[in-house]
Amino acid sequence: MWRQLLLYFRTHSYHADNCQAKDALQNENENEEDIKTVQQLFKPMGSERTEMRKRQMAATQETPGTAQAQHSVGNRGPNACCFCWCCCCSCSCLTVRNQEEERARRTSHELQAEGIPNCEESPAPTLEEVNAWAQSFDKLMLTPAGRNAFREFLRTEFSEENMLFWMACEELKQESNKSVIEEKARLIYEDYISILSPKEVSLDSRVREVINRNMLEPSQHTFDDAQLQIYTLMHRDSYPRFMNSAIYKDLLRSLSEKSIEA
Repeated sequence: MWRQLLLYFRTHSYHADNCQAKDALQNENENEEDIKTVQQLFKPMGSERTEMRKRQMAATQETPGTAQAQHSVGNRGPNACCFCWCCCCSCSCLTVRNQEEERARRTSHELQAEGIPNCEESPAPTLEEVNAWAQSFDKLMLTPAGRNAFREFLRTEFSEENMLFWMACEELKQESNKSVIEEKARLIYEDYISILSPKEVSLDSRVREVINRNMLEPSQHTFDDAQLQIYTLMHRDSYPRFMNSAIYKDLLRSLSEKSIEA
């Protein structure tokens, strides 16, 4: 009987050990599968990084035309919409401004074609006339030769628009036809008064308010206050420098030499 009991306990112990071994083997297999699964999960991430590097290298080796096209698309131009990231739309405020600037350039060209020539026709100035220019600004502006010489000097100072505006106002005063007056007044305003014009003259707020009221019913005297202000500006600011400029001194010396030779 004792032998049977001993055999029974040994058999159960063997089965228990065998089950534990099987469980351990199964757990080991499950751990290996978990490790493989984790490796498979992390392996694609490395592949994705590799693919990303390849794409970046391919992007740097793209053709110049493609790179330029992508650069133009990636960087929004001056007309790109300022409220969204869409590059195919145009900002309305900038579009209006561009249209106004284009209109100002067009009207400037029309005004030059219709009215003011590039240079006034005048005989060559005499030595007496050139000497008289030094006496007063009024005498300089009285003759076409004096205005041409002064205008040439203003061009070197990038302020020729002052003379052009003054001359346009003088031409407006000579008109009598109402429709022509209205058209020329509009052109003068767009070319020299509008803040969008590249040839805008410097006027104070009071004079601008007067002009805006006068433009409701344009006349020959719509710009009288502005013309006087620009005339005073040229007299006080530009005229003294003109008298000391090489343009005036060279002209005076040339006429003096011709007078001595004669």
